[in-house]
Amino acid sequence: MRTRAVPPATKRSKKGEGQWALGYREPLNKNEENKKNDDGLNVRRRIIDIYSKTGFDSIDPADLRGRFRWMGLYTQRKPGIDGGKTGALEDEELEDRYFMMRVRIDGGQLSGPQLRTIADISTRYARGTADITDRQNVQLHWVRIEDVPAIWDALEAVGLHTMEACGDVPRTIIGCPLAGIAADEVIDATRDLREIHDRYIGSPEFSNLPRKFKTAMSGCTSHCTVHEINDIAYVGVVNEEGETGYQLYVGGGLSTNPMFAQSLGVFVKPEQTSEVWHGVTSIFRDYGYRRLRSRARLKFLMKDWGPEKFREVLEKEYLGYALPDGPEPAAPLARRDHVGIHRQQDGRFYVGFAPRVGRVNGELLGVIGELADRYGSGRVRTTVEQKMVVLDVPEENTEALADELAKHDLQVRPSTFRRQTMACTGIEYCKLAIVDTKQRAMDLIDELEKRLPDFDQPLTINVNGCPNACARIQVADIGLKGQLVVDENGDQVEGFQIHLGGQLGASFGKKVRGLKTTSAGLTDYVERVVRNFDAQRTGGETFADWVHRADEADLK
Repeated sequence: MRTRAVPPATKRSKKGEGQWALGYREPLNKNEENKKNDDGLNVRRRIIDIYSKTGFDSIDPADLRGRFRWMGLYTQRKPGIDGGKTGALEDEELEDRYFMMRVRIDGGQLSGPQLRTIADISTRYARGTADITDRQNVQLHWVRIEDVPAIWDALEAVGLHTMEACGDVPRTIIGCPLAGIAADEVIDATRDLREIHDRYIGSPEFSNLPRKFKTAMSGCTSHCTVHEINDIAYVGVVNEEGETGYQLYVGGGLSTNPMFAQSLGVFVKPEQTSEVWHGVTSIFRDYGYRRLRSRARLKFLMKDWGPEKFREVLEKEYLGYALPDGPEPAAPLARRDHVGIHRQQDGRFYVGFAPRVGRVNGELLGVIGELADRYGSGRVRTTVEQKMVVLDVPEENTEALADELAKHDLQVRPSTFRRQTMACTGIEYCKLAIVDTKQRAMDLIDELEKRLPDFDQPLTINVNGCPNACARIQVADIGLKGQLVVDENGDQVEGFQIHLGGQLGASFGKKVRGLKTTSAGLTDYVERVVRNFDAQRTGGETFADWVHRADEADLK
């Protein structure tokens, strides 16, 4: 593997973006200075040796609000601070003395012992909290700094960790939860995903990227890893010679300036995946913009370069060879979540089920682990839609498992609203949030199931507590961005700006002029617009298709 030598400093232009490859090595903002001063990976030893023993007040602020993220730790929001204070208060005024901890689950793959360990940690150290995230992780809350080493010991004993679950690093590599299991998969990406994880996660080579870096790898025909919005994504394809490999997508991301990833038009053989990933990640490290945090994601470099130049730089400067042209993948399915009962390659079945917006708890995770042992092999998977899957269930056990899961409100045959609503952490714990999301979304699901019991069309409802799009609002049928709005009495209350008709890889949801709702009025609004769609849709028409032809009055 060739490693590109960074050239010495050159004369700077006034418009320099802080790109290392062009000689801009001096930090141009506080975040870059903090990373230069000390690698974020080094904070692990201080947590174990110092902070866990001397307590919260002893933590260096540069570690607490910066490098702790390299170990999957964020301070959580102090209870009782309303959304109007978000952005107005300093971090030290917003933050509690407890942490959110993100357990990294690459590919969403969990063994029975791993799931039981997370369940035990949740109960013992996190007040029972646990959320399945939209990147297949499990997020815990109320974690004390004094307990972090013991939690790490427990996780590492079963092959799990929290390293680089946050920070300007390669985040959790998402993968199809049915890799090696699904009867119709193009390619099993498990080995390739694991090779990248084992080689590069925790390596100083990529522990100082311009911003976070998200990877997806899948041979799934459903395209469940939403490759369109990742920084780098491998999508399973078959070339003209009948070989299985990957098409490569680069430069996707949402937040306040959403962009879809672009295909490089190449064919990547399985044995090349690690080297190609190394090359793309190195381009981001060396050429990525470091001057402004708001322009530091890879999508901005891709927008300026275009896929042709990006491919050329990758091949000539980093790989040292040309990649062959490759085919594009087939279109995705309308629902990508693997919910339900389906046959595996080996004749057994997998059973996918839907917690409400990913909200579970330690006790419930323990129950899921026990059911997976009783009815399957113990193997469990998480999905990027905040769902879970039990693998290896004999056909004669599938209905019994579905019934047992239903006793715990884990639905194998959920309503559209339960199946396709997701929510970010929200104001309950997040310092960036403006409104409540988890409970609001759960209440919305319950009420819509009562009001629209027969509605069965695909419909995604994504609820986000701020503009940062952790819950992917721009690519939802109904995307809800939390903000403060004025109600009919003139009072400022929690509410949402509404995005309509988003489609992964096709279009971002459109904003109708003045279309907002209070949180209290959210259910009435969603019911109204869904009824309009149901009454006006033609055969096979999706919600997004309808939104783009509907009268504006029917969208309000």
